[in-house]
This record gives sequence, C-alpha cells and structure tokens, in this order.
Amino acid sequence: MQAGVVFPQTEATTNQLEIKEYALTAEELGYNHILAYDHILGANAGSRPGWSGAYKHTDTFYEPLILFSFLSSITKTIEFASGIIILPQRQTALVAKQVATVDILSNGRLRLGVGTGWNKVEYEALNENFHNRGKRSEEQIELLRLLWSKELVTFKGKYHTITDAGLNPLPKTGKIPVWFGGMVDAVLKRVAKIGEGWFPQGEPDSEFKQQYESLKRYLDLAGRDITEIGIEARIAINGLSDKEIVQKYKDWQSVGASHISINTMDGNLDFPKGHIDAISHFKNLINKSL
Repeated sequence: MQAGVVFPQTEATTNQLEIKEYALTAEELGYNHILAYDHILGANAGSRPGWSGAYKHTDTFYEPLILFSFLSSITKTIEFASGIIILPQRQTALVAKQVATVDILSNGRLRLGVGTGWNKVEYEALNENFHNRGKRSEEQIELLRLLWSKELVTFKGKYHTITDAGLNPLPKTGKIPVWFGGMVDAVLKRVAKIGEGWFPQGEPDSEFKQQYESLKRYLDLAGRDITEIGIEARIAINGLSDKEIVQKYKDWQSVGASHISINTMDGNLDFPKGHIDAISHFKNLINKSL
C-alpha cells in the first residue's frame, strides 16, 4: 500500500514555516502523499442548538487546492490528494482551472478526490443547491474531463452551459485522476461508472466488505475490474496502541486497499512537532512490521 499523511487541518497554525516543515518532513520520511480535507466555512454551533456537524467556525481549515499549490513549490516528489473536495458547492469551470493549475505547478502530482458533502451552511453561503448535489456532481465530472482534455469546449447539460471556450494552459497529460468519497450505494455506482478510485469511510469490517462486493458488481456491469480502481483508507491513531495501529494497517491491506493515510488529529498534539513525531512513529511501526 502507498502510505500518506492527513494534513492536520484543524490543528495547523498560521505559521508558513511550520507548514513547510511538516510537508518537507513527510516527504523526507518517504510518504507517498499528503491528503487534505475540505471545508470552506465553519458554522457557529452556539447559534444552532443541536448542531451535530463535525466542524465549526473555530476549526482551522486551509483551502486544499491553494495549500497544494504552496506545498508543490517546496517539495519535489510527494503527491497531493484532496480527501475530499465538496465538488457540487463549487463552480465547475473554476474547479477545472484550479485543478489544472495545481497539476502543472506540481508536475502532475495531484489526485482529485471529490464528494457531495453534508454541510448545508456551506451550500447556502456558496449559493448552490444542496438537494440535487449528487446528480450535479456526475455532470460536473463529465465537464471537468472535457475542459481538461480539449482546447475548446461546447457543452449543454442539465446544469451547465459552455459555448466554444476552453482552459489555457491544460493539464500536462490532459487527465486528472478523480476519486470519490462516501459509502452510500450511489457513490459506489459513480466510482464504477466514472471513477479512478474510492475513499471509503469507517473500518475494514463486514459493512466495508459488503460495499466492496457491491462495488465489484457495479464495476462488472460497467465492463471494468476492481484492479482498475484505487482504494484509500484512513487510520486515526488517536487512542490506539502501537499493536492496534499495525493491525489496522494489515487489515486494510488484506481487504484490498491500495493507499492508506494516517490521521494524527484529535490527539492534543502540537503543530508541527507533535504531528511530525506521530507520522515518524507510524512510519517506523509499519517498516518494522513488513
């Protein structure tokens, strides 16, 4: 499996040198990629009784594509993965432009993970429809791929219209890998139909195995094979013993994960030192266990 790190969004500081130190250390340790979560606005939980969202306005979040542009300028080999960009709350042509730019500046080191999200607050603020986000995302992927591969595009869809216009510069290869995040059946169908990879949630348990079998069926119906699809899992190490961490790594490996990312957030670690120590320790654990 290719091992990466989850950029500790909610615990990172605003010190540019500390962010640089974290990224360079991850690369020096031999990690394959840096994965970043995406949230644009945090809701004020105090004005929303019963708020159950995972994040709020007091949580730090860097915009992933801008973050990757910065990190690509100071690193050489480590790749970048959005895990995930909330695609339907963003303008498609603008995402196409931003992603193409990161692809060029990073020399092809970007993997675009997308999903539909859960936070109505962000959709409202960005003036996008929360209720049709799944259907819109499929059309968005179709249009993104056209914009990345053709000099000029004319497109008339249900949600988008482009008349004889195009991006310049285009991505170097004309293609950006698109991975989907989520566990519902609709996501599995999108992965099988139009995806290069899948970000499952949860654990490598019986529920995951059922979804994995469903994905294989959908891939077969689409004339594709499971070997064509990447699968990236995450391990949140907070509260886990070394033995448990290694076992989770092996469990994900045994069920077919191609990538794995280590999440060091929510453990009261200092940034960057505490998080650097944690990813160093994880790397040593895995190297010893192989």
